Amino acid sequence: MTTTQRPTEHDFRRLFELRASLRRFLRWSEDQARAVGLTSAQHQLLLAVHGHPDADGPTIGDVARYLMLRPHSAVGLVDRAMAAGLVERVPDPERPGTVRVHLTAAGSERLEKLTALHLEELQGLAPSMESLWRRIRLQGELDG
Repeated sequence: MTTTQRPTEHDFRRLFELRASLRRFLRWSEDQARAVGLTSAQHQLLLAVHGHPDADGPTIGDVARYLMLRPHSAVGLVDRAMAAGLVERVPDPERPGTVRVHLTAAGSERLEKLTALHLEELQGLAPSMESLWRRIRLQGELDG
């Protein structure tokens, strides 16, 4: 479908299928985080810290951008995660006044468990998601 065409019933159905699948996965993910004693936001924080490309770790500003939070909300999330023993703040030796966020051993352990579960779940979802993406791509080619 191009932007000048009206959406078809198939377009609405595909969008519904995609959103419903994503929402089911997110709900499942939230449940898994709770099962290991984390909030969904804490799980996202741990992923943002571990997945940060700089070995020094992300700054609070980086965390805020990754999680689409306001800086003060990111500070609060990091504070709560610190209180739970999941992360720590570490001064950046090369940039005075800059603080980096690092995972603790407990944070790393929980993230590793959750990541293994998520990768397994995604393996199971891959065939249905690939089929949905193929249908979306094919319809786009037919409409284009």
